[in-house]
Parts: sequence; structure tokens; C-alpha cells
Amino acid sequence: MASIEQLKDFIVEAKSKTYVGGGVTRPRAGSRDIGYQRDRWRYLDSYFGGTDFAGQETVWFEDDTRWAANYFGRVIRSDLIDAERAGIVIKAALETMYREKRHFLGGMEYRHAYGYYIDSSRGDTGHFSGREVIFVDGEEAYELDYRGGLIVP
Repeated sequence: MASIEQLKDFIVEAKSKTYVGGGVTRPRAGSRDIGYQRDRWRYLDSYFGGTDFAGQETVWFEDDTRWAANYFGRVIRSDLIDAERAGIVIKAALETMYREKRHFLGGMEYRHAYGYYIDSSRGDTGHFSGREVIFVDGEEAYELDYRGGLIVP
């Protein structure tokens, strides 16, 4: 049986190897599916859209679904930031969070030339919700809400 700490460590590793790390996209009608596997752990991030987008991350241990999260994000002020620049800010911020803090839940502020990133959340790996935003010139230009936790059969 895998521990919560092992699950958390794997999630950080998988997230850093997929979206943030430029993982391999596996096409599916209308979605981008980015996966990662190590030993008996598997991770899949599936998302739809571009400037406005929705997705889900899922983790399996062997063939048992153990954890999932979903998210919806959008550019609020296209006059201040576009999807490409928002993605650059988010990837840089998350890469720093995964590397320095070794977690994936909130408590992160990151300054970038394209905007000021803030991620806040409540809960832990077992059950959580959160929000990430990017401010440009003091205005909220991008937002994303997320939630997830353990899958209990």
C-alpha cells in the first residue's frame, strides 16, 4: 500500500515531467493528454481548450485510481495577457514551486516579466481546492480554479 507521502512525491514528479516539463502530448479528439509513468504509478493530465480551458489530472497505482483533480482556467483580460504569455508565467512559477517547495498546493507567489503569479489553496493531498491568478499592471488578467483529492472506492 502506498503512503500519502509517496503519492504526493509522485504527483510533484509527474506534474514536473508533463505540462511544466514539456511532456509528450498524446492526441485525443479535442483534448491534449499528457502522461507519465514510473514503476507502478501512472499519471494523466487531460485538458481541452486554449485561452479558456478545462482539464483533469488522474493518478493510478497499479490499476487502481488513487487521486484526481480538475481545473478550469481562462484569460480575463486579453488586453493585458494572452494564453501564450500566461502559459510562460505559469510554467515558470510551477517549475519553481515543484523544485523549491516540493509540493503542488498553493502558497506560491512568483514575479515574472509578463505578470505576478499567485497560487493559494486550502486542504492537503487528500482533499483540496485552490486558485491561481496572474496580475498584470495590478489588474487580474488570468484565473484558474482547481480542486481534487483521494479517490476512495
